[in-house]
Amino acid sequence: MKLLTLAAIALCSSFLTAQETENKGILGDYDGNGSKEYAYIKINDCTEECDGACETTIYFSDKKIKSFTISKANGVELYNLGDLNGDGKDEVGAYTLWCTSCWAPFYVYTYSKTDWKPLVKPISTHCSQWEADKFPIKKDPKKKGHVIITSSQWKDDDIKIISRSVKVN
Repeated sequence: MKLLTLAAIALCSSFLTAQETENKGILGDYDGNGSKEYAYIKINDCTEECDGACETTIYFSDKKIKSFTISKANGVELYNLGDLNGDGKDEVGAYTLWCTSCWAPFYVYTYSKTDWKPLVKPISTHCSQWEADKFPIKKDPKKKGHVIITSSQWKDDDIKIISRSVKVN
């Protein structure tokens, strides 16, 4: 009986974790209207082994803000990056989750008048970068209109964490 009870608790916990993952989200002013919106994700057609389409869609509580989809993502961790480009809107960061590797792109999106577009090219990251607490992007405090991109790169038979300042529009 104890074994059956423990199995039932474990099964229920796994459902709660999956639900919690899909309902996590972040608050921000993504359209620049002065009101906070809630961004959240939904994973589409992806098994624990990353079989299927494996697309993650980011939705917004304000239905006027268009959703967007990231392919080859068994979920994403969302980040409100603040206003990186000075347009009065918070940018969205998305760290993709996958089944087979520590290497994962970090995407940065900005909202134009009607659609989401990349603010910078996807940033290559490795779990060692995250463990070293080296976040992939932040405003450059020394150069207006620039961000500091920190990425993981394979160089000299090792993973190197490299930072550089990049102009954004």
